[in-house]
Amino acid sequence: MNMDILNTLLHILNEMSPYILLGLLIAGILHAFVPASLMNRHLSGNNFSSVFKAAMIGIPLPLCSCGVLPTAVAMHRGGASKASTTSFLIATPQTGVDSIAATYSLLGPAFAIIRPVAALVTALGGGWLMGKDEKKNSSEAGTSCAVTGVDDEKPTTFAAKVKDTFVYGFYTLLKSIGKWLVAGLVIAALITIFVPEDFLIALGEHPFIAMLAMLVISVPMYVCATGSIPIAMSLMLKGLSPGAALVLLMAGPAANFASMAVISRTMGKRTAALYVTSISVGAILFGLMIDYLLPRTLFIPAIDSIKEACHHELPLFSTICSAILLILLVIAFIPKRNSKLVAADEDNITVYRIKGMTCPHCQNSVERNLSTVPGVENVYVDLSKGTATVSGNHDHDAARSLIREIGFEPV
Repeated sequence: MNMDILNTLLHILNEMSPYILLGLLIAGILHAFVPASLMNRHLSGNNFSSVFKAAMIGIPLPLCSCGVLPTAVAMHRGGASKASTTSFLIATPQTGVDSIAATYSLLGPAFAIIRPVAALVTALGGGWLMGKDEKKNSSEAGTSCAVTGVDDEKPTTFAAKVKDTFVYGFYTLLKSIGKWLVAGLVIAALITIFVPEDFLIALGEHPFIAMLAMLVISVPMYVCATGSIPIAMSLMLKGLSPGAALVLLMAGPAANFASMAVISRTMGKRTAALYVTSISVGAILFGLMIDYLLPRTLFIPAIDSIKEACHHELPLFSTICSAILLILLVIAFIPKRNSKLVAADEDNITVYRIKGMTCPHCQNSVERNLSTVPGVENVYVDLSKGTATVSGNHDHDAARSLIREIGFEPV
């Protein structure tokens, strides 16, 4: 039985690894060569143009729901409207260049096309509704003060940008999505082995009920856009309809309690409500469209190819890609210590416990912002412990206030 699980896990990993590596490379290029200032420059309005631009910016970005939160908060504090910020928040975690490539590899071209289209439409709908609401309720709660130091410090030379491409794509980003990717692969393998073949057939005969069930499961679940793919694939192998699988792919990465809590605290409860409603309604509508309007033959070849692959030997190229991906994952999760803090005077070190940090994007946001507090000499955030260690004489209240402003909670 253990060998069956391992064999299934390796076959699923081999299907995904070449595309994940390609997606990570493209993500690194976007990060290193596209200036972050372009976002805020075009996203200040409540009109459809700003909402559309925010969605188009967010779709290719490989940020999970936790990683997109500090980015979106920074955009909003930097001048982006609630309408465009909401559009960005809805579009970004649902998909990305890495997850689009991985979707193609496991679920086929139909899903790879429908998934970003669904993200775009739901983002436009949510952003448009938020824009109308914002015009009527311009005084809704939500801070408007600017946060300094939130933009990434981009290298200027071509060689430095190339280095940043690989460091971000194959280390920082992989560290961000790695644990969710591994969890998704393991869950998919366990479902494939232990769930009976006919377990979801009865549910598959009632797609709308299946979609509601996937929505209820997805909201408390915390999984990135890439990590949700093997789970959706394994459930489809057990009889889940393609439309219900799409609901999982859309709602799982975007609509979770952590995201809604941060959005509610930083942009208002009305924004959080519109956010989750747009994703939920959009996911159900697109799921129904897939199950009732599109031929099932568009999705059957992808399922059959997975079943067939599990009975063949592992191809060499995919195996090499899988080995490279596993090595990169190990490197990404090797803990590092900050030598500057170790050597610093212990009397000038303050440790803040911070709730809400879940990925390296959160870590980088906290480090960058705390480093702007007057008197702070160095900052080291330990993501696993949920702490920020700060050296230097500084105003502790100012540091805690800044942590709250960027969407986290000091305890």
